[in-house]
Amino acid sequence: MENLLDGWGITLATFSPLVGAAVMMLIPREREDQHKLIALVTSLWVAFVGVLLLIQFDLDHTDRLQFGVDKVWIDVISSRFSVGIDGMSLPLILLTMLIVPLCIIYSWNHFPDPVNPKAFLILILILETGMIGTFVAQDLVLFFVFFEVVLLPMFFMIAVWGGEDRRYASLKFFLYTLFGSALMLVSFLALFFLTGAETFSIAGLSEAVAAGGVSRTAQLWIFGGMFLGFGIKVPMFPFHTWLPDAHTQAPTVGSVILAAVLLKLGTYGFIRIAIPVLPDAAVTWAPWIGLLAVVGIIYGALGCLAQTDVKRLIAFSSVAHMGFVMLGIATLTDFGINAAIMGMVAHGLITGMLFFLAGSMKERYHTLEISRLGGLLVQAPRMGWIFGFCVMASLGLPGLAGFWGEFPAILSAYNPANGVPIETFRTYMVIAALGTVLAAGYLLWLLQRTAFGNPPAEFADDPAITDTTRHEWIAWAPILALIVAIGIYPNLIFRVSDGAVDASLSDCLTVDAHQLTDEEVEALGCSDVYRLGEVTGHDDDPGDDHDDDGHGDDHAEETNEHAAAGN
Repeated sequence: MENLLDGWGITLATFSPLVGAAVMMLIPREREDQHKLIALVTSLWVAFVGVLLLIQFDLDHTDRLQFGVDKVWIDVISSRFSVGIDGMSLPLILLTMLIVPLCIIYSWNHFPDPVNPKAFLILILILETGMIGTFVAQDLVLFFVFFEVVLLPMFFMIAVWGGEDRRYASLKFFLYTLFGSALMLVSFLALFFLTGAETFSIAGLSEAVAAGGVSRTAQLWIFGGMFLGFGIKVPMFPFHTWLPDAHTQAPTVGSVILAAVLLKLGTYGFIRIAIPVLPDAAVTWAPWIGLLAVVGIIYGALGCLAQTDVKRLIAFSSVAHMGFVMLGIATLTDFGINAAIMGMVAHGLITGMLFFLAGSMKERYHTLEISRLGGLLVQAPRMGWIFGFCVMASLGLPGLAGFWGEFPAILSAYNPANGVPIETFRTYMVIAALGTVLAAGYLLWLLQRTAFGNPPAEFADDPAITDTTRHEWIAWAPILALIVAIGIYPNLIFRVSDGAVDASLSDCLTVDAHQLTDEEVEALGCSDVYRLGEVTGHDDDPGDDHDDDGHGDDHAEETNEHAAAGN
């Protein structure tokens, strides 16, 4: 079995949904039950393969790519079918394999107009292939292909099955993400040609850059292109404006997949490609990424307070929560990036669950206007309690997954990586902490307005407002269980991701300069960017250097604290 998984495991997991979609295309549209069954069986098969991969995954060596496949793909452009799983990708792959079958189960009796389960479920399966493929790709061309595969299915899900303004929302989503993808592709090509590499392999390009194949100025421009491409996908402020429209107009399942997985493609791009390949440029860009992250946290929270629609409020909360993820990434430390991965998983589970609940509320009340809702705990008490539980998880209550998605990210800003301005990031830490207070405000306000009190007169005697159904329970129970499990035992994620994150970071970012001589610092070849020469205190006149640069002895001491914590 282990040998079979090594050769075929990832390929089966990635392309099985396409096989299921192809089979469904051969079956007439009228046979809805068959389409539902094939889609569900296909997604469960993918999840089963994922469980087998998890069982065989070596948790003692999460830094190594496992179950790898490396075959010639497009020889003329030196691109290969190179895939593998390590500790950074495994949690996100498993999240994808969980969310997709739960979405299909939820959709069983919840297909939006114009219904058509065949087309709707085919699009979900194509999305699954694109999402898994993005997380396993180790070649930039392959990564780009899978990254783009998800664009069209989500566009059609919003444009065909969305709300009243679905055409505007779908077109905005398409144009924003397409623009970001174009910049990302240009950056990939520039990296390939400037390094003179003979491969698009992420590891190979990283080695070529480290060997001095690209000037620092070029690295800064290339990183900027990646930053825009990945940042639009996250989305980061100010590139976020497509997200509230897309979420508001998308069908329930579309919103769930978008929140749970698709937003993570951007953050994953940062930790898989941008930072490992271009660490020098990452140091320069880090303060700006951190700034936009904390602005997003505050702006997203204030935006939530101004909303009148439940789905739109949850969408703005995603802008805030992804700000915490990006703040952790911007620290460029193993602690911060581990916190970011935890934040991705926690946000995927919690916000995905909130969109499930919003969809079920919309089906019962036929509106999500907050001013018209109320009394959910009276009319549908189980759903009301679940909604309250998810609100508490989203605001970061200790003991639930949301806490570990926010608190470590904030804490990581106290000691960023070598070369990253400490005082600046400690300011970001304070601002981000204020964002958690605002989160409690808008989430508790939402809960109070929708769940408490008596039902409004227009819905008081409505027989259509029923409590949680069997299909809803089946779709929601695994997510609720994981929110609790990760909250109680966060090592479920941290143990998997830690080794891979540490291995992905440049030694220049993580080394304790106080333990090195001047010669060893010089041998690392990164003293200019990371200011390691200043930190050692071995210079002939270190005091003057520190004063000139505005860091001083306090900076050296703080950097030492960070390095010790990171190691």
